[in-house]
Amino acid sequence: MTKKAPPPIVARRVIWLSWKLVLSLSLALCALALLRLHSQPGLSSPSPSLLRPRVSRYILDRPSKIAFLFLARTNLPLDFLWDTFFENADVANFSIYIHSAPGFVFDDSTAKSPFFRGRELKNSIQVLWGESSMIEAEKLLLNAALEDPANQRFILLSDSCVPLYNFGFIYNYVMASPRSFVDSFLDMKEGRYNPKMSPVIPKEKWRKGSQWIALVRSHAEVIVEDEAILSVFKKFCKRRPPVDASKGKLNINLQKQHNCIPDEHYVQTLLAMSDLEGELERRTLTYTLWNQSATKMEKKGWHPFTFNFANAGPKQINEIKDINHVYYETEFRIEWCRSNSMLVPCFLFARKFSQGAAMRLLSDGVVGHSDAAELLDSLP
Repeated sequence: MTKKAPPPIVARRVIWLSWKLVLSLSLALCALALLRLHSQPGLSSPSPSLLRPRVSRYILDRPSKIAFLFLARTNLPLDFLWDTFFENADVANFSIYIHSAPGFVFDDSTAKSPFFRGRELKNSIQVLWGESSMIEAEKLLLNAALEDPANQRFILLSDSCVPLYNFGFIYNYVMASPRSFVDSFLDMKEGRYNPKMSPVIPKEKWRKGSQWIALVRSHAEVIVEDEAILSVFKKFCKRRPPVDASKGKLNINLQKQHNCIPDEHYVQTLLAMSDLEGELERRTLTYTLWNQSATKMEKKGWHPFTFNFANAGPKQINEIKDINHVYYETEFRIEWCRSNSMLVPCFLFARKFSQGAAMRLLSDGVVGHSDAAELLDSLP
């Protein structure tokens, strides 16, 4: 006996129910996959800042660049020296970004070097030494530089910094190392750590060091993306106010506060908390000579020595270039200066240099050959 074919309506209903079952199973599997993905640590609810394209781990189809990030009060008084430095470089190998006072423009009237004209950030902020605004300015510079995928190294410099070598030497030195150069050590003596920072910032992760850093791209991204650690710094890491006898007993209480300088701790502590110290050369590439005032007439504290024309000669510069290690007293650690496991000079830059000192570097051919007398006459 032959079976009758089901009516067309019944057949369509069977097909529709079958597709409905397949669709339901597919949706259930997708939901299960999403649930498992969100259950893995660090993969749920990514913040918008984490969506920046990451290019640090693959080879670009163009030369890798060093982003030179200048923190300036207003203009760059040593731009004539940097002009010679960049003049001998391939423009495809570097970028320049300047954080200056809000509204300050680098043009023909304010910058002797064309390399700096128009390179200022449009979203700069007012910066005060010893306040969190300094690290906010650094983050603005890094964020701007990260917009260019070719920028693979990021060097922070002050307006009084000078290069100690030509561009080719510095480029090869920095690019040869897969590590960031961040001066970082345990802060055991000064009591800058505020216990109120815990538990967000544990004391064992508290670090100190120079703010003049040179970063690989992935570490620059970590700094730009951070908000949690910065908020704690804004609240609890503040410079102690200067002594003011007119405030009487109030002044005594103010002087008991933690004297915390944010830019000497933030990057170092953040990278330590991110378990990235194993990816660092824990030293700075920028030399600073520190003097400690000891007279009663001056506020006690460490101050950087300023090089002038008389004390920026070949002897002094060669002494800086010959330094091949740094000793960290609080850790009983000697940091031998290496780039890609090879022993190298410790410092590529130095500060603080006056215009006269920078002029002498030019006349002595440290950076490049130039008519120093002519340049000197053109300075204000």
